[in-house]
Amino acid sequence: MKMKFSGYSVSVSFSPMSSNFIKGSCRFPASIFRRNRRNLRSSRFFSVKQEAYDKHGVVAKHYLPPWFSVAPMMDWTDNHYRTLARLISKHAWLYTEMLAAETIVHQKDNLDRFLAYSPEQHPIVLQIGGGNVENLAKATELANAYCYDEINLNCGCPSPRVAGHGCFGVRLMLDPKKSLLPRLCLQLLQTQMYLSVSNVELVWTIMILTMNCDFIFKVSSLSPTKHFIIHSRKALLNGISPAENRSIPPLKYEYFYGLLRDFPDLTFTINGGIASIDEVNAAREAGAHGVMIGRAAYNNPWHILGHVDTAIYGAPSCGLTRRQVLEKYIVYGDSMLGKYGHKPTVRDIVKPLLNLFHSAPGNGLWKRNADAAFRNCTTIKSFFEETLVAIPDSVLDSPISEPSPGSRDLFANIDSLLPPPYQTREEAIICA
Repeated sequence: MKMKFSGYSVSVSFSPMSSNFIKGSCRFPASIFRRNRRNLRSSRFFSVKQEAYDKHGVVAKHYLPPWFSVAPMMDWTDNHYRTLARLISKHAWLYTEMLAAETIVHQKDNLDRFLAYSPEQHPIVLQIGGGNVENLAKATELANAYCYDEINLNCGCPSPRVAGHGCFGVRLMLDPKKSLLPRLCLQLLQTQMYLSVSNVELVWTIMILTMNCDFIFKVSSLSPTKHFIIHSRKALLNGISPAENRSIPPLKYEYFYGLLRDFPDLTFTINGGIASIDEVNAAREAGAHGVMIGRAAYNNPWHILGHVDTAIYGAPSCGLTRRQVLEKYIVYGDSMLGKYGHKPTVRDIVKPLLNLFHSAPGNGLWKRNADAAFRNCTTIKSFFEETLVAIPDSVLDSPISEPSPGSRDLFANIDSLLPPPYQTREEAIICA
């Protein structure tokens, strides 16, 4: 029997007990946060950051909070894409592709192939998928040796390959009382980890909202979980594809901001339908603690990631050019070729770069040159020597231009659209 589920789809994150990012730790009332919130946080961070410099001399393990993050995407956010992303943005939080907990457990003697990454990729989050508490705990403990800044448990994938096989993906949210997440939270405390939950899919009705608020309430009450990432659509398990789940259910941002109101002691990151830096800042100005972007950051990395450090984190511009990015990436790429037998190939390593010249002069010709070069080039350096003639020097040597305007009214009048306040079941009984 096919099931249909409308609700949040969730993933959970585990971080080492000593947090790796510098926090503007003070939580303000909503009324204060709505006034110039972004400036408040930026000034708080930089004062703390300076203290860290003065006290320790280095801040290698201190990072800005996840005000902007790139979503985990299967077949996309691999080591190569993350290397490119980090060359463009120093502060964006990066996620790996989802890795099955069973893979980590069964490949414990070959973990470098699955878990190794360059230290320059910090801050970085590993996403694990699974529904077996013991395997998830073992996988988390094994992965912890690789010093990821968080380990994220995928509880939100609506794919039938995931959610259709036992308690995995979005099915972890079907019943908060029976969900493995509270048990997992408690068990992982024994491995000296604490949790933050990422929520991916939103709801329409009060009944579904109440169920999922119950879930957030249960998980945050039974564990140190304090962070929820909300994808602002409902999840449907009635046979539609993950791609259709990203487009068919309408965006319902009001439910996200309702959670901010109902759970003032938790941290929430918004995801879904946000595709420009203007829209990121609009979401944060409306109250979101952080924003996660997926395909827009992959399909147009230069114009999205290129503005993250300056427009979101307030860092000064360094005048980075695409030629500088490519020079560093070529060194990385040639060092990785054939590292694991016949993999990765030139095509594997170049794949994330195919969108680097999005909408720029020469982009079409460069992609046609790339198709031909894949057939005969054996190094990353020779690939670019053969293909970059299509790109004008003015494109290669120009710093990032002004960000493209987005829709600043996505969150206009959001306060007037909020759903009724959440009550725990106990509160509802008392009020009745």
